[in-house]
Amino acid sequence: MVCPSASGESWSRSCGGAEWATTRVAVDGRPPLGGTPKVFVITGPSGVGKGTLIRGLLERLPELELSVSATTRTPRPGEEHAVDYHFLTAEEFEARVRAGEFVEHANYSGNRYGTLRSDLERRLASGAGVVLEIEVQGARQVRAAMPDAVAVFIAPPSREALRARLVGRGTDSSEQVDERLRTAERELEAQPEFAHVVVNDRLEQATDELVEIVRAAMDP
Repeated sequence: MVCPSASGESWSRSCGGAEWATTRVAVDGRPPLGGTPKVFVITGPSGVGKGTLIRGLLERLPELELSVSATTRTPRPGEEHAVDYHFLTAEEFEARVRAGEFVEHANYSGNRYGTLRSDLERRLASGAGVVLEIEVQGARQVRAAMPDAVAVFIAPPSREALRARLVGRGTDSSEQVDERLRTAERELEAQPEFAHVVVNDRLEQATDELVEIVRAAMDP
């Protein structure tokens, strides 16, 4: 496990007491969800490799389930509704926000993302540990609604490496890449808020660190 210094510019093996506040207030005014079974929040800037690390985590710990987020963005080639995301129109998304159907929701690079309460509750009711792959804005909301959730920030080894990954995946225009990088700069400043930070430099090592964090929380 690797944690940031207070400045976010260097790395150490001590978390330095970085913890989230534990005020139990849900974002939509409802009572907070319970903390058992565990919920694991995996966050970090776009292009940092959250999805790849989560796939490795689920392969190593198959008892976990991945929550399917909702989004207003257009499906990419090969993506399926209710498998990769719940793809909603802007109007559908807003209606669900007004109805209090999201545990968390956020705006990111011109699109909206969120975790449906029904999806999360269904998976928790089955007794599974649930993994949320969400943006930093959403992670902050989950900490208010679910203070027992375990949150992990995935960081790039450098800004240059993050740009190379965003350009290399070929899913965004140059304008979209620039927008994601601007958003990433703001998100990287959030690292000191997290007790767990994994730097995704070497994939195997980063996966090992993520699995170690999750295992420790599941069997304290």
